[in-house]
Amino acid sequence: LSACSALPQSPKIHLTKPLLAVAFLASFGSSMLYGFNLAVVNSPAQYIKDFYNETLVESYDFTPDEELLTVLYSLTVSIFAVGGMTGALLVGRLVTTYGRKGTLVRATVLVFIGGLLMGFSRACRMPAMVIIGRFITGVHSGISLSVVPMYLGEIAPKNLRGFLGLVPSIHICLGVFIAQVLGLSELLGKEEHWPLLLSLVVFPTTIQLMLLPWFPESPRYLLIEKGNVHATIAALKWYRTKGNIQAEVEEMQEEQRSLSSIETISVRGLLKDRCVRWQVITIIVVNIGMQLSGIDAIWFYTNDIFNNAGIPEPYIQYTTVGTGAIEVISGMLGCFTIERVGRRPLMIGGFLFMGLCCLGITVSVLLQAQLSFMRYISVGCVVGIIAGFCIGPAGVPFLITAELFKQSHRPAAYTVAGCLNWLSNFTIGFVFPFLEIAMGPYCYLLFCAICLGVALYTIFIIPETRNKTFMEISQMFASRNNVLKEELTPNGHLKLAVMNGYGTLGQYASLPLNTSHDLFIVCIQH
Repeated sequence: LSACSALPQSPKIHLTKPLLAVAFLASFGSSMLYGFNLAVVNSPAQYIKDFYNETLVESYDFTPDEELLTVLYSLTVSIFAVGGMTGALLVGRLVTTYGRKGTLVRATVLVFIGGLLMGFSRACRMPAMVIIGRFITGVHSGISLSVVPMYLGEIAPKNLRGFLGLVPSIHICLGVFIAQVLGLSELLGKEEHWPLLLSLVVFPTTIQLMLLPWFPESPRYLLIEKGNVHATIAALKWYRTKGNIQAEVEEMQEEQRSLSSIETISVRGLLKDRCVRWQVITIIVVNIGMQLSGIDAIWFYTNDIFNNAGIPEPYIQYTTVGTGAIEVISGMLGCFTIERVGRRPLMIGGFLFMGLCCLGITVSVLLQAQLSFMRYISVGCVVGIIAGFCIGPAGVPFLITAELFKQSHRPAAYTVAGCLNWLSNFTIGFVFPFLEIAMGPYCYLLFCAICLGVALYTIFIIPETRNKTFMEISQMFASRNNVLKEELTPNGHLKLAVMNGYGTLGQYASLPLNTSHDLFIVCIQH
C-alpha cells in the first residue's frame, strides 16, 4: 500500500463576531490600561506633588524642598516601568500554567488592588499608597502587554493575524487619549479629583472580568500544550463559526510534531537554541528599537516643545489631546492596512518617517531663533513622530514576537521581549533628561540613527510573515540559522515525508488522537 493525504488547503477565513469581540474585550481591559497609566499622571502632576508636600508636613513635621518633591513624583512615574518589568518576568510561567485567557482573567485582581490603593490614598493621607498602586498596575501591564498579543495571535487565522494583532496597539493609543481627555481641567483635572482619575482603571477591568471568562482558551494552547483535542475543536468552532476548521487543526498538529518536546522551554533554553538564533536577535532589535526610537522622550517633552512654538499655556492641554487623537487615527490606519501591505512596510515606513522627523526636530530647534516659522516645523515633526510610531512600530513588534516562534518557544520569547521593552522604557525615561542637558537638540540625532538602524535591519533580515503559518515562518529562518529544514521536525520518520504544510498519512499514525474522530480525510491508494 502507498498512502497519500487528501488534505485541504487552509481557506481564507473571514472575521467573525466572536473573534472581534474577544480581541476588543482582551484589549479593552488590559492594553488600554497600559496606555491610560502612561499618560494619566501628567495632568495631575502638580496636585500629586502638593499632596506629597502636605502629608510629609502633617506626618513628620518636615517641609520637603522642590527637588525632593520632584524625586518623589519621578518615582511615582517610573515605578510603573519597574512593575512592568516584574510582570514581564512572570509571563512565561503564568501562560504555561494558566493558559493565555486564564492569565488575563487572573491578572485582573492586580488592577483592583492597585486602583483601590490609588483611589483611597488621599483619604488615608498616605503617599506610599499611590506609589505602591502604580507598581501593582505596572505588574498587570507587564503581564498583559505580552499575553494579549500572544492570545490574539494564537486564536487568529493566519489571514487575520495582523489585523487582530494590532487591535491592542489601537487600545494603547486610545488609553493615552482617554487619559488626556479626562485630565482636562473641565473634567477630572482638578485637585479634588486626581485620586478618582488614577483609580478609573478598575472600570474597564470589571467589564473584562465579567465577560472574558465566557470565551474559550487559545486552541493552540489547548491542543499543543494540553493535548485536549475536543476542547480545541470546540474553541475553533466558537471562533470560526463558518468554514472548515480541519486544515487549521492539521497545521497545529504539524507544529506539535515538529517540537522535540511539548514542554515549554525556559529563557535560558531559548537563548541557547541555535534553531531560533535570528528570531531572538530580531525580537531584541525591534523591541529595544521601539522604545529607543525617541517616542517616550517626545511624549515626555511635548508640552515644552509646544510652549516653545508659541502656543499659549492654557491651550497646550488641548493641543496635547489633539496629538492623542492622531495616535488613535494612526493606530487604526495601521490596523486596517497591515493585511494588505504586510508587516515589513509598516515597520520600515514607520521607523524611516520617525528618523526623518527626529532629524527635523534637531534642525528646526537649531534654526528657530533665526527663522520663526521653524517653531511650527518642530510641532509638525512631533506629530509626525507620534503618527509614524503608532502606524507600525507601536504594535508590529508584539505581533511578530508571536509569529516568529513556535508554541514551545513563544512564552520565553515574550518574556525576553517584554523585559527588554520595559528596561528600555525605564532607561530612556531616566537618561533622556541628562542627555538633553548634555547634547541639547543634537540628542534627537541619536534617535534618528536608531530608527534608521532598525529600518535597515528590517529591510535586510526580517521576512514578510503575512498570511504564513507558524511552521512556514520557522522554515523561512532555517537557512539563516544554518539549520536544515528537516531538523525542524526531530522525529525520524517525519524526515522521510514531503512537508506539504499539513503532513501525510505516516505522520498522522503517530498522533495522540482518537482515530474515530473525524479530523482528517485520508486517501489510500493501492
